Amino acid sequence: MTIPAPISNRLERQIAVVLGGSGVLGAALCHALADHGATVVILGRNLAKAQALADTLATKAHACACDVLNRQSLLEARVWLHSHVGTTDILVNCAGGNSPQASTSAERSFFALEDSALQHMTDLNYLGTVRACQVFGQDLTDKGAGAIVNIASMASFRPVTRGLGYGASKAAVAQFTQWLAVHFALEYSPKIRVNAIAPGFFLTEQNQYLLEHPDGSPTPRAATIVAHTPQRRLGAAADLQSTLLWLVDPASGFITGTIVPVDGGFSAFSGV
Repeated sequence: MTIPAPISNRLERQIAVVLGGSGVLGAALCHALADHGATVVILGRNLAKAQALADTLATKAHACACDVLNRQSLLEARVWLHSHVGTTDILVNCAGGNSPQASTSAERSFFALEDSALQHMTDLNYLGTVRACQVFGQDLTDKGAGAIVNIASMASFRPVTRGLGYGASKAAVAQFTQWLAVHFALEYSPKIRVNAIAPGFFLTEQNQYLLEHPDGSPTPRAATIVAHTPQRRLGAAADLQSTLLWLVDPASGFITGTIVPVDGGFSAFSGV
């Protein structure tokens, strides 16, 4: 039996495009890809922040301004990619987030949620992922191989109180991931794989207002989450790295249409 080479040897010629790569979770994923040999291209709205991250990565990395809310911005980023780096082998869709305006609260009832706030969540989390796959996924269909990893959420499967807009949009990401996996395999090539990671509760810039008081102490909501997580903690960004590396590893060639929970046991716990 031939033992596969370490993953670091297999990503050295891979170009990994990471949308939203300069965020808390995205940055950890960029580091994982770079540490294992991939050329990482960080796309985000804040070019200075993306470039600062690129400068810290272990391998040659690049940064380009891009906004998943704007199709033209994505198309221009792809032109830049082809001119300066090459074509996409790995696409990681980390761009997304939550919004207080799309969530219920003591100050904002369900009946007061505005269409524009809910639509923004759909545009950012769901359509942003679809647009990125339409634009950069063409590189994969052109060469007949590659890997896409989307970021879903525990809220894709288990409704979370307050977060109406976020949960609905992430549920759409999960369904889209499975649809696209089948579509690409049947219509283009079975060597194009599409999977997703479903993080549990991680502290990020978008949800910090829900999980931490201004002094850094946990909110009652954070305490409830931890109480319902068997590992009794929130996730750390580094907890996602090994799952990403497994999903993009060429040795995982028979894995597509899968959504992997990384949640400390949250989805397995009934509360008793």
